[in-house]
Amino acid sequence: MDNRSEVREFLMSRRAKVTPERAGMPASGHRRVPGLRRGEVASLAGVSVEYYSKLERGAIGGASASVLEALARALMLNGTERAHLFDLARAADGIPTSGRHRRPASPARPPGESLQWALDSMKDSVAFVRNEVQDLLAVNELGRAFYSPVIGDGGRTPNLARFQFLDPASRDFYPDWELFAQMCVAIIRTEAGKDPQHRGIQDLAGELSTQSETFRRLWAAHDVRTHGTGTKRFNHPQVGELNLAYDELAITAEKGLALIIYTAEPGSESYQKLQLLGSWNKPNQPDYAADSALPGRRA
Repeated sequence: MDNRSEVREFLMSRRAKVTPERAGMPASGHRRVPGLRRGEVASLAGVSVEYYSKLERGAIGGASASVLEALARALMLNGTERAHLFDLARAADGIPTSGRHRRPASPARPPGESLQWALDSMKDSVAFVRNEVQDLLAVNELGRAFYSPVIGDGGRTPNLARFQFLDPASRDFYPDWELFAQMCVAIIRTEAGKDPQHRGIQDLAGELSTQSETFRRLWAAHDVRTHGTGTKRFNHPQVGELNLAYDELAITAEKGLALIIYTAEPGSESYQKLQLLGSWNKPNQPDYAADSALPGRRA
């Protein structure tokens, strides 16, 4: 990915989101573009118009931390957007986020054996490990049942982004499909900012851009986000609608991997449905195990 182009598009897209009123500036005169003018951003950041224009053209290499902080304040960047701006600046300076030389992307591979043991010990939650390009690398037993529409019959490593944009089944699985699509792209965009030369991210973005108009539109928005914590709705083909809380944990022993855990409020309808899903999908479990609990819900 071209760092100068990434910087230019990111700064322009953030500037377009900040209205003069929001920035506490008078909104006088005709405006050809939404959001702040370059001169207004420069004024808010305490730099010259010429220097800000240079930055917005993509020449961010050498910008000091104080300038980047001032720019983040002027553009009202949130924490993830601020971190993305600093990642782009490091990349322009030739400094990878890790502080080490970049390495080519390695093939998707399962995490360490002890991590799989930890996943398998989680019985009441959906737990899985993914990498920067949204490959589903490892899941626990309940996770295999939950993500059966994504995992399919095997073959290619399951990929959450490809499922989101290329598999029609995703629109049934994700009731809030557009929201999930925005989140997916913004997370990938955040990872791309950390390492613009990541071959896997480049290949994935290129593949999805050629096959999905929605992905192209969202990718061009340059929005970024971290997964963190929150709640999501799913519509599972076996048990129906589930409302689950999610938490993402970085795996420090294996750079680039994240552990995602989905849980339901104890005693809630979604919790009961997760228990049923698990019981229906245990190895050698008779199909009649929970026939009376959710009539008409089984695949």
